[in-house]
Amino acid sequence: MYGMAVKTTVYLPDDLKAALEAEAAASGRSEAEIIREAIAAKVASARPTAGFLDAEPFADRVDELLAGFGEDR
Repeated sequence: MYGMAVKTTVYLPDDLKAALEAEAAASGRSEAEIIREAIAAKVASARPTAGFLDAEPFADRVDELLAGFGEDR
């Protein structure tokens, strides 16, 4: 699923380690598998989504955006 693996060490607080052990026991999966899945999900969700940079350039709307700018009210 993940191809070649590289060993990595992480330090977990006692409560998180206990929760990880409990999840592994309850689900029948290894702690490493749960950690890999959690990291993969986090990394995937951190990718930028469409937004500001995908919008129409401001320069194309300069007249519209600056309409009334500098006029006394």
